[in-house]
Amino acid sequence: MDTSKPLAKTPKAWDALSRPDVLGRQKHSLLLMANGRRGVRELSLLLGEDISHLAGQMLKMGYLQRSGQAIVVDADEELAPQD
Repeated sequence: MDTSKPLAKTPKAWDALSRPDVLGRQKHSLLLMANGRRGVRELSLLLGEDISHLAGQMLKMGYLQRSGQAIVVDADEELAPQD
């Protein structure tokens, strides 16, 4: 799965968010977190598990779509000491 592009909700996803029992907790949580700026890697970290397979299913089911922008990580930011 291409993890370089963020995942965004589709209109189908927005409709499903109002009915969390339809998809189940795990898929509903993924839909809540997919904001068009987070990729599979970041979503996995936020949800505490590898969601690449689940994200692939949600893409095929039409709940998620790839956002047009690629995720760019600034190497200097990654190496900067945290206060």
